[in-house]
Parts: sequence; C-alpha cells; structure tokens
Amino acid sequence: MTSESRERFVAEIQKTDLETIHLDVALLCVAIEAQQDPPGLAEFLDRETSRLDALADQVPADGRPDVRLRQVLSGFHGLTADYDRLDSSLLPDVLSRGRGLPILLSAVWTEVARRVGIPAHGVGLPGHFVVGIGDPTGSRVLVDPWAHGALLPYDKARELVSATGRTLRPEHLEPHSPVDTLARVLGNITTWARTPERARQRLWSIELALLLPRRNLGLTREYGEALIGVGRYSEASQVLEEYAELVSAAMPLEAENARRTAQHVRSRLN
Repeated sequence: MTSESRERFVAEIQKTDLETIHLDVALLCVAIEAQQDPPGLAEFLDRETSRLDALADQVPADGRPDVRLRQVLSGFHGLTADYDRLDSSLLPDVLSRGRGLPILLSAVWTEVARRVGIPAHGVGLPGHFVVGIGDPTGSRVLVDPWAHGALLPYDKARELVSATGRTLRPEHLEPHSPVDTLARVLGNITTWARTPERARQRLWSIELALLLPRRNLGLTREYGEALIGVGRYSEASQVLEEYAELVSAAMPLEAENARRTAQHVRSRLN
C-alpha cells in the first residue's frame, strides 16, 4: 500500500462520468495493496496496462465482436480451486496465470474490448459474473470468461441464477458500473480474508471499500473488527463507538453490541 496508489484509486472512482473510470487502473491500485514492497506507481501501471494493450493488439479487426475477443482471450478461464487464492482477485496475477475469479476474468475481457472499440460491459449475476457484448438495451450476447468465453444463452444464465436459490430478473442483466464491480472485488477479498492469519489483507480490502462513493453502513463495523484483528485497539474502539452512534436510532441492539465490543477492546489497552 502507498499513499500515491490510494490517491490514484480515489481519483478514478470519484470521476463523475462513470464511463471515464479506468477499471484496469483501479484494479491495479487494489493489487498494489497486496504487495509487501510496493513498486513505483507510474512504472507499475505502465507495465501492467501494456499487457492489456498487447492482448488488444492481437484482436482481429473483422468478424463478430465476441468471436474476435474469444480468439485472443479464450485461454483465460477459472477453476474451483481459484476461489481460495488471493491472486485470483489481483489483476496482474490473473494476467500472468490466465486464471482468476469470474469478475477479474470479466474485467480482462471488458478492458481489452474497450481498447479495440468493442462495446462490452460486466454483468453481475447472482453468484456469477459474466460479460455482455453489444448494446445493453438492444442486441447483445453474454459470454462466460470463467468458461473460456463460451456463449451464455439466456436459459443457461437462468439456470446459473436458479442454483443460488434466486430467480433471474431483468435488473440482473444490466451493466455493472465500475464502482459496483470494485465493491464486489473488494467484498470477495474481505470474505477470503476472514481467518486470523489474513487479518492484514482484510484490513486493506475494507479500507479501500470505505473509499468507494457507495457503501454499506455495516462496513464501518467490519472496519472496527478488522482493526482489532491487527491489534490496533485504540482505533478500533473509536470506530466502533462512531458506528454505534450512527445506528443507535434505527438498531439500538446493534449499537449496544458495538459499544460493548468497544469497551472490551479498550480494556485490552490497560
């Protein structure tokens, strides 16, 4: 983590025109957080974005858009084992391994598509993440980067969503904004990092999520708990007290719980 990378992350996510947010740059700022000895930001961004540029250079100029992308990106895919790896959520590692979580694989597809002028967008289905290629309000196809970019017919998408116990709705097929995509990526990392030995990764994933313009109030409590996990008790107590004040009117029992935890944390400072 560097203050420079966080400043760049904030600069990207605070752009008023969502279409000008460079998802690749924001994801690379996330990846820097995982490095013990972070590289210089400018050099790092140049090196990693050039790998996406190189993929874009290989995309054929003619043909159906999804076929053009598949000819270059079909080698990227996912395996079940990837869900228990932090590097599956880090763009540089996904580019190196050709493997990752569905949402990161989808980011590779959309970022390469952007570079060659193919309209493409992430689609956040419940329990899965895919890519829409074409006009989101008109003619488009869905592809599944997890499955080497195979076409995903509507019936198959409905089956995938049904397996999560939900029903596929029109809003599930709407384009995922870059900010929502980043929130989902960071949420994946936070979930992966729930064990004590991953406390440092949990902390930075929540800190970045708190910088997003839209966030769940419960994230503040998670931040306090993450601070406890790395032994920063004084800060944790303060965050939990602030959280209790925020929710006291709507959720008095939750507020009392947070205050009790804050008090317990303060006792560890004596």
